Amino acid sequence: MSKTIHIFDTTLRDGTQGEKVSFSAEDKIRIAKRLDEFGIHYIEGGWPGSNPKDMAFFEKAKSHTFQNAKIVAFGSTCRAGNAPEEDPNLQALIAAETPAVSLFGKSWLLHVNEALKISPEQNLEIISGSVAYLKAHGKEVIYDAEHFFDGYKDSPEYAVKTLLAAQNAGADVLVLCDTNGGTLTHEVSVIVKEVSQKVAAPLGIHPHNDSELAVANAMAAVQAGAVHVQGTINGYGERCGNANLCSVIPNLQLKLGYKCIPDEQMANLSTVSKFVSELGNLIPDNKQPYVGKSAFAHKGGIHVSAVIKNEQTYEHIKPELVGNSRRVLVSDLSGKSNVTYKSEELGFELDKNSKESSEIVQELKKLENEGYQFEAAEASFELLVKQFTNNAPDYFKLEGFRVIMERNANGESRSEATIKVRVNDQIELSAAEGNGPVHALDAALRRALCEFYPEISSMQLQDYKVRVLNEKDGTGAKVRVLIDSAKDGSSWGTVGVSENIIDASWKALSEGIIYFLMNQNSKPKQKSNLAETDQNINTKVPT
Repeated sequence: MSKTIHIFDTTLRDGTQGEKVSFSAEDKIRIAKRLDEFGIHYIEGGWPGSNPKDMAFFEKAKSHTFQNAKIVAFGSTCRAGNAPEEDPNLQALIAAETPAVSLFGKSWLLHVNEALKISPEQNLEIISGSVAYLKAHGKEVIYDAEHFFDGYKDSPEYAVKTLLAAQNAGADVLVLCDTNGGTLTHEVSVIVKEVSQKVAAPLGIHPHNDSELAVANAMAAVQAGAVHVQGTINGYGERCGNANLCSVIPNLQLKLGYKCIPDEQMANLSTVSKFVSELGNLIPDNKQPYVGKSAFAHKGGIHVSAVIKNEQTYEHIKPELVGNSRRVLVSDLSGKSNVTYKSEELGFELDKNSKESSEIVQELKKLENEGYQFEAAEASFELLVKQFTNNAPDYFKLEGFRVIMERNANGESRSEATIKVRVNDQIELSAAEGNGPVHALDAALRRALCEFYPEISSMQLQDYKVRVLNEKDGTGAKVRVLIDSAKDGSSWGTVGVSENIIDASWKALSEGIIYFLMNQNSKPKQKSNLAETDQNINTKVPT
C-alpha cells in the first residue's frame, strides 16, 4: 500500500502574502471548498484576529461541512511575558473553532536573541507552554519551526531542543521551515534524516522558493522521512513564492508512488490551478509544469512528427493524467506534421503529403517572417487553413473604413470610426465612438454586422496586445496586434500585422468575428425595415 503524504495547503494564508495575490472572504470559502473536493488534507485559512478578512473567513467556515480537509487557523506562540491563557493570539486561535491550528515558533538563535530579545531558555518555555495550552483545548497542533534549517546550520543542538519542546508538549507534527528559501536540496536531505533520528513526532516540510528549489526540497524531505508537505496552489507566496503543490503532488504521486490525493482527482489538477488563479484575478503561468498551457506544447516539426508516432518521445507523462492536453504549435519552425496534426485537431483531415499541406507550410513561414505569430492566434491559423482548402467562410466584405481621433485644448480626446461592409448584396454603413480608435472601430463593425448577425452582441473583446516588431524603424516599424475574444468562458486568439496599427487591429478584429460566426454556424438574417435607397445603404449615427 502506498505511503500517505499529508498535503497542507497554505494558499489562503501564506499564498496571499505574494504580490498581487488577494482573495475576499467569499473567494477563500470557494477555494477551500474546491480544495476539499480535490482531496487536500489541511487548508490553512489565515491568521484569526490579524485582519477582518481572515476573521470573516473563519466565521463563514463554521457553517460549512468539509468532507476531506481540516480547516486550520494560523498563529504564533504567546508573547514573552504573557501567560498562554492571557495571550490574545492564542485566544484568537481557540475562538476560530478550527479542529487544527498551525503554530509557529523560533528555531534560530539569531531571531531569539535579536528579534524576540529573550533568552534561549525563555523561548523553549514559550514554545512548550503555547503548544500545551492549545492541546488542552482539544486542538490538533501542527508546529511550524520557523527558520529551522538556518537555525540548525547555526546551532543544531538548540534547533532540535525547540522541536523537542513542542513534541514533549504534545505537538502532532513538527514542520521544518525553510523560511528564507536559501537551503539547498542536499542540505535538506541530510538535515531531515538527522532530525528524524532525534525526535519521535512526524516531520513535515515548509519550503520557500527563493533558490528555485522549493519543489525539489519538498520531495527531498519526503524521501528523507517527512510525511507532511506544506505549499500553495501555483506556488503563490511571499517573495519568490512557496512550494508549488501543482508540481509537488504529481511528482510525489505519479513519479514516486506516494499517496497525496485520491487517484481520480489527479485529472482535476489543471482545473484547480486555473480556478485559484481566476478567483485571484491572476494570469495563469503558461510555462508552469504539469498544468500550464505550454506544458505539453510542441513546436518543432521533428518533435511533432515523433509525438504523433509515440507520445513518450517528447512527453514525460500523459497530459490527460493531470487534466491538461497536448497542443501543437504552428510557426516558422513547423513542418507538415504540425499542420496535419493541427488540422485534425480543428476537425478536418489534411493529407501530410498533399499540395495544400505544402502550400500552408510555406505560407506560414512567409507570414511569420513578416511578423505574424500563430502560437497565440490559433483562430487565425484555422481560418488560414480553411482558405487553402476552399472552406473559408464568407460572412462579410469590407468596403472601407475611416477612423478619426480628436483632442481638444483641455486634453480630452475622442475617437470615431465609420465603416462600410457588404453582406450578400446589401451594404451597411455604420459609425461609432469609442475610448480609442480600436475600440471605436470594433464598435462600428459590430453595429454594422448586428443587423445581419445579432449573435455578435454575445461576444466581447477580452484582451488586446501590441508588439513593435522592428523598433529601429521608429514610427515606420511594423506592429503585431494579438486579440483575444471570448464568449461564455471560451476564448480564441487572432493576429494582424501591419506598419499601421489600425490596419493590424482591423485584421485581428475582423478575423475574431469571422471565427465566432463560423463556430456559431451563423447565417445572415434579412434586415427589417431596410431603408430603401439607390445604393441600398443604411447610415447609422453614433449615440
